[in-house]
Amino acid sequence: MSIKLSVLDRSPVNEGENPEQGILNTVRLAQKADELGFHRFWVSEHHGSEVLAGSSPEVFIPHLISKTDRIRIGSGGVMLQHYSPYKVAENFNLLSVLAPGRVDLGVGRGPGGLPVTTRALSPAVHSETIPFTEKMEHLDLYLQSEGVEGLRAQPLPSVPPELHVLGTGESSAELAAKQGLPFVYAHFINGDEQLLKNSLSVYRTRFNFSKGRTPGLILALSVLFADTEEEAKRLADEKITYKVHFDSGRTISIFSLELAERLGQQANEPYTIKAEPTSLVYGTKETLLNKIHEISLLHNIEEVMILPTAHEFEQRIQAYEWLSAGIKQYQKGEKIR
Repeated sequence: MSIKLSVLDRSPVNEGENPEQGILNTVRLAQKADELGFHRFWVSEHHGSEVLAGSSPEVFIPHLISKTDRIRIGSGGVMLQHYSPYKVAENFNLLSVLAPGRVDLGVGRGPGGLPVTTRALSPAVHSETIPFTEKMEHLDLYLQSEGVEGLRAQPLPSVPPELHVLGTGESSAELAAKQGLPFVYAHFINGDEQLLKNSLSVYRTRFNFSKGRTPGLILALSVLFADTEEEAKRLADEKITYKVHFDSGRTISIFSLELAERLGQQANEPYTIKAEPTSLVYGTKETLLNKIHEISLLHNIEEVMILPTAHEFEQRIQAYEWLSAGIKQYQKGEKIR
């Protein structure tokens, strides 16, 4: 089975750098991914972060499109809870008019930041809270010609943006299936094997074909490789994810203990923090590709979106170059060098 490789980049800001450098690095990485033949390049939305600079995918995407030639550019993702589906549809319809066939709109239900940034993004102007599922339904309709109650999100492009649902569990899989949309499972946030299997099963068995679309699955993996398997395991063991569990039932994954504690303190409800190994796929150049291929075969997924654990620019460039070359050699049955 052939595998499409795509990229997720979160514009990390390394020690000694400023946010401008993090953003400029992402531009250069998008150009490299385009040059190497990757299928998609997505940028994330994070708020109030000093270590992740990308806060506005809808602003970043047109610049990345202008700096690349063929690769699909998208959001991984827009945090729809903060925004009007109508305005999001207007933004991405306009982008699709300007770059037909190259725009992806990945949507997530997470906050992308701490409670203080959520309050700043979503002031209580109206007392009514619109459920996320309804927002997704309206967004999908706005991106098509139907609109909602006669209202269309102009301009209507000849090729609509490709809408994707992002998630880490069965509820997101069910939402994607119900609306007949592609589903992106964020393995790098929750790599629990049983949860992944259950989510994919829900998506496949409940997919709504009446929308006229076919199922589409992407597995987003965090990857790490080293010269030896032992070194790769040692580096992987050093990667820790802090899961903040709230009494209301919400769980949010944070990669910094300091941020996890700030998140809990700002939430105004009881919480606990649990440190867990980060969900990632690791190995040498040879074993890592074997693992990626095995995962894709096991779950029958033909597109993998990679997020290198390395934040340093040159190391991310090297990861792109090696993965691109390695997957081509792998699929030809050649020895990986």
